[in-house]
Amino acid sequence: MGQEIEKTQFTKQEHDLFRLRLMDNLQSLKQLLADPTFGQGATSFGAELELYIIDQQAQPNPINKTLYQQLNDPQLSLELTNVNLEYNFLPIGQQAFPFRCLTEQIQSALKKLDKVAEVNNARILPIGILPTLQQQHLGADTITDEARYQLLNKALRDKRGEDFHLHIKGDECLDLHWQDVSPEGANSSFQFHYRVTPQAFANAYNATQLITPLLIAIAANSPLFLGKQLWHETRIALFKQATDYRVKQALAKHLPSRVMFGLGWVRESVYELFAEGVYLFEPILPVCSNQQGTLDELRLHQGSIWTWNRPIYDPVGAGHLRIELRSLPAGPSIKNMVANAALATGLIKGLESKISALLPAIPFYFAEQNFYQAARHGLQAKLFWPSKECGTLGEYSVIDILHNLLPTAVEGLQQLGVDEREISEQLSVIKGGLDSQMNGATWQINRFNQYLKKHSRESALRAMVEDYYNEYKTGKAVHEWGDSL
Repeated sequence: MGQEIEKTQFTKQEHDLFRLRLMDNLQSLKQLLADPTFGQGATSFGAELELYIIDQQAQPNPINKTLYQQLNDPQLSLELTNVNLEYNFLPIGQQAFPFRCLTEQIQSALKKLDKVAEVNNARILPIGILPTLQQQHLGADTITDEARYQLLNKALRDKRGEDFHLHIKGDECLDLHWQDVSPEGANSSFQFHYRVTPQAFANAYNATQLITPLLIAIAANSPLFLGKQLWHETRIALFKQATDYRVKQALAKHLPSRVMFGLGWVRESVYELFAEGVYLFEPILPVCSNQQGTLDELRLHQGSIWTWNRPIYDPVGAGHLRIELRSLPAGPSIKNMVANAALATGLIKGLESKISALLPAIPFYFAEQNFYQAARHGLQAKLFWPSKECGTLGEYSVIDILHNLLPTAVEGLQQLGVDEREISEQLSVIKGGLDSQMNGATWQINRFNQYLKKHSRESALRAMVEDYYNEYKTGKAVHEWGDSL
């Protein structure tokens, strides 16, 4: 979806050609995967961070194009709505201190963004959903004036043929019909990339799927949308509903959403996921490439299917595969985001060789249920998990599951050659969050409810965001933030 697209209308012939190219791309991918030299190399890491722009009153500030043009940084890109930006970090090779390197990149990027924002009387904030966002901050006129976003909005709306329906029930209930996809732009994420060889892909991807609910629980940071207290990670429900073009007939046939956790465990290779995307979903961006051998059509099509863990084929160099973890929210602090990336890395690697033995004990249905339970309840969630003692499937506190898996994360990071000091530093942040039962969502809910005792809802939201901003600027992990007024 980051690819530049200039056209906004396409003929039937262009759609047909794109479909033919997709089928050709699938065959080319199959040939690539059959080459034992393809995609070899050490594990590496990457990340993208989506950010809110706010004003001095903690309200969304629609100046993303102004900041983008003034900073003029090739690693910066525009997001769907005019109050968001995305920064793309450079890949980090396997090394002793990869997460310190990632920390330094994030700090440097935010420092540059802060400077250009300050000139415009604005501020930059990493947060899953900005609590002060209101209905007047959404709508077709807030979608960034870029062809790819305008096309995406038109294509999804045309396919649906009626307003999108947002219905999210948490502590409070949101029930809203909306004419465009701008509510999807309310979501800001911290997307983490994990490079893996084709031979290891199936086990690594299945491990990623299995642990994603655990990551959601510890990372949750989006409890409020349009002034209502909903899920601990409301982004999960909001993204799906804000782009869901399925109506009654499609739902009755159980056709999948383009935003989904998945349809089953990977059996053999990444090919299954790319083929699934081609066969199940109609193209909405039929832009054919002039280049050969890049699988551009397949990559563009896959970018319009928003699986929470997305398979990536990257043609750079000799080409390689990555897993893009897309469910983690932005914020609440740099320390939290980096520690979550370290936890994900350690668990994926630590479980990679054990995953085949684990999967029979947890059918995919239960892994998917875990994902939505973690999004709803965060660190208070109870998840289905194989018992450590007897292997049978039971329901356990997500905090207990994570505590029990910390040695596995240590083992995985050690296998990747991460220095013991780096491992201790990153996982101590995770342990601090578990011991205090504190993540960004819990902190926001607690602080908001404290303000709500003496202030109007609007004032409480604004005051909470202001406190969040000030705590974020301290650089501390969220469990070290002030927990009372």
